[in-house]
Amino acid sequence: MSEKSPKIQGAVFDVDGTLLDSMYVWKDVGDRYLRRKGVIPRPDMEERVRTMSMPQVAEYCRREYGLTEDPQQIIDEINGMVLQSYREEVQPKNGVPELLDALKARGIKLAVATASDRCLIETALERTGLLPRFDVFLTCTEVGEGKDSPAIFRKAAELLGSLPEETVIFEDSLYAMKTAKAAGFRVAAVADDSAAHEEQEIRKTADWFVEEPLQWLAALFPENRENYY
Repeated sequence: MSEKSPKIQGAVFDVDGTLLDSMYVWKDVGDRYLRRKGVIPRPDMEERVRTMSMPQVAEYCRREYGLTEDPQQIIDEINGMVLQSYREEVQPKNGVPELLDALKARGIKLAVATASDRCLIETALERTGLLPRFDVFLTCTEVGEGKDSPAIFRKAAELLGSLPEETVIFEDSLYAMKTAKAAGFRVAAVADDSAAHEEQEIRKTADWFVEEPLQWLAALFPENRENYY
């Protein structure tokens, strides 16, 4: 990696596992939801829904498990299972406020691009004081595509006014990183326990990999590295 800083006009952030230490909230939530409905989930349930948007999860539950609830009802019920954690518990990862402030100080515009629904993410970002730092807020539900499609990344860049090659996607999920890379974006990855089994491939896929968010500053702007330790 060159010691020269890349040209960055826009930064697009995933939330769960990237900005917020929140992946624990989703552990087995699909299994727990189905069991509440009296349905025994198959062993691959969590792996199958891991990369889906909420509307995709709802349709999957209807198609594969015969649920008759309206898709929005399924979404609302699943969101309701985790909402309290977002309201009261979930915290930013170490160094996130400082990272966002430093990027803003450089004139870089910031976007949220999340597969979780707005009601959850907005609640947590507002409570933790992060929400005002963002210029754009997008969810996969609103865009109509999950992160297996580049639609949310392209829309975020468009709203930020930056080209893909001038836009960095900050992520913890391998599948989303691959989507972004294939669409011409650069990717900054952060470690998360939920993706530990994919870390080797994440390191190969991402342009930058760090253990915690604050380290991105030294990775992206090596000429100022001494200021970020």
